[in-house]
Amino acid sequence: MDPRKLRLGFLVATGAIALAFLSPIAPESPRLLSQSIISSLCIGAGLLFLLAAALAGQRATISGFAGALAVAAASLLLLRDPAVAGSARIGFWMLVLACWLAAALCVVNLAAVRDLRRERQRVFDVLVPLMFGATVFYLWEVGVRGFGVPPVLLPPPSAAAARFAGSLSILAGDFTQTFIRGVLIGYVIGCGAGLAVAILARRFSFLGRGLLPLGDFFSALPLVGIAPIMVMWFGFDWPSKAAVVALVTFFPMLVNAIAGLSAAGHIERDLMRSYAASHRQSLTKLYLPAALPFIFNALKINTTLALIGAIVAEFFGTPTQGIGFRISTEAGRMSIDMVWAEIALAALAGMAFYGFVALADRAATFWHPSYRT
Repeated sequence: MDPRKLRLGFLVATGAIALAFLSPIAPESPRLLSQSIISSLCIGAGLLFLLAAALAGQRATISGFAGALAVAAASLLLLRDPAVAGSARIGFWMLVLACWLAAALCVVNLAAVRDLRRERQRVFDVLVPLMFGATVFYLWEVGVRGFGVPPVLLPPPSAAAARFAGSLSILAGDFTQTFIRGVLIGYVIGCGAGLAVAILARRFSFLGRGLLPLGDFFSALPLVGIAPIMVMWFGFDWPSKAAVVALVTFFPMLVNAIAGLSAAGHIERDLMRSYAASHRQSLTKLYLPAALPFIFNALKINTTLALIGAIVAEFFGTPTQGIGFRISTEAGRMSIDMVWAEIALAALAGMAFYGFVALADRAATFWHPSYRT
């Protein structure tokens, strides 16, 4: 990042802290100087920002991030005062501005780092999204509590996290019902069937010409129309959710696998013919390896489609557990913090599932040109 822009940004953050000392925090809250711990944190953050402005390079990230943490702690401590929560004034928002600006500068500065050793680059690649996510959650927390947004509309992340930690047994049951039974079983059935049909379509070309238009047709079908039908056919328990997931994941796998099985070049196919290779040998030695990038692309797409399909299907009938069931019932009870806890559970499950498939993709297709450095 340009050192002049970095220096200017940290100086602006320091000025925002200075304005916070001169401005009211809330109508009935004492000034910042009269609160010793919070004012010490703010003064320390200002000094750290000045140090970061003086360094104005990669070394400025450490002091700038430390200052951002200090300002964040000060603003969160201020929100513990009922006079500030819901009635914050310009002094409080100057602290939030300083924290956001410093954190943004640190994230941009870290993201611009290149030409590092592989181990250090991996650390930076993980650190940047973590810092960005922490900044987003901080802004969400102070925005909701500072403006006094009703929890029914949007609870702060701390409330959702506390509900998540206090409802682990319920969340575990919902995870088992939705993800283990509905998503994984339907995912395996749908992806496996799609790959098997693609192999048959590669062997018998009329299948490919007939199934691809159907794939476009079924991909356009609304999920909210399919889910009630599957519930009527397979009942209210997990088999109906697995059926929805299998149907949702079948055609992306079919289309991608057919494209992948056709990706082998003429030279490779002529070579297999010159060796008098059988159809099975050509399939296992040439066509399937060439199709692996396409197959894993479909597997990664289907990780999110499967989870969405299972959750939506649970809105149309399910036993007394499941992520979709819990979201529907808790929203009806106005327990929005539990709804966000279930959303967080679904997000974590989806991220872990996608990450596992991506790692398997990297291990199986390490030879592909897209992974060459």
